[in-house]
Amino acid sequence: MIGAIAGDIIGSVYEWRNVKTRDFPLFCPESTFTDDTVLTVAVADCLLSGADYVSRFKDYYTLYPDAGYGQSFSLWAQSPARDPYNSWGNGSAMRVSPVGFAFDTLEEVLDEARKTAEATHNHPEGVKGAQATAAAVFLARKGKTKEQIQSYIETTFHYSLQDSLDSIRPGYTFDVSCQGTVPPALRAFLESADYEDAVRLAISIGGDSDTLACIAGGVAHAYYRRIPDAIVQRVYRTLDGRLKNILENFMERFPLPA
Repeated sequence: MIGAIAGDIIGSVYEWRNVKTRDFPLFCPESTFTDDTVLTVAVADCLLSGADYVSRFKDYYTLYPDAGYGQSFSLWAQSPARDPYNSWGNGSAMRVSPVGFAFDTLEEVLDEARKTAEATHNHPEGVKGAQATAAAVFLARKGKTKEQIQSYIETTFHYSLQDSLDSIRPGYTFDVSCQGTVPPALRAFLESADYEDAVRLAISIGGDSDTLACIAGGVAHAYYRRIPDAIVQRVYRTLDGRLKNILENFMERFPLPA
């Protein structure tokens, strides 16, 4: 889970000033958490407490109203409505990584990922993006190879993960859809050598940088197990007490295998 949050924080300054290279400063004074982190923590909170997703998403929006949410989510969160709004946006995928760490079977992961998505993103593409991301985290956590992870995602969700980032990067533009975000984020993980490299590769694509890095970072954390200490320390300095407390409780309850 902390891998997804770190990716969000690192990518936060590049969302509106894209870089098309992996050579950039990881952090600057403006680096901060966004809605990706807030809603990832909200999902973790639900898994820890048993609260329902709709209520927690609205609660966290109220607590962090300026975190950079999409317009549709903001309108929904401010309204009394509890029904989803049929979104296919990448918000369902950016927040789902805790599910991949919290369950013992793939079937449970897919079912819970669907529930996290359907609170808002009940369009089939919104559900698919969340399930594919959570499944990749789960399979990485369980020690599957990159080839096995890629094969499962391609076979089950019909995402193509064949194109290299070098071929994707030149023409890639801002894309908030699951179908335009999850495959390149997973490709960044597949091409990476370690956690930091996965995040750098994800941001180098351009587009919705914090979300690409959030998704790739969650999977990379599950796969590589280790995140450099300097990155972890910066995450803890960036989060407030509430977010940090949920993060720590979640990682204590659902630790990664050694």
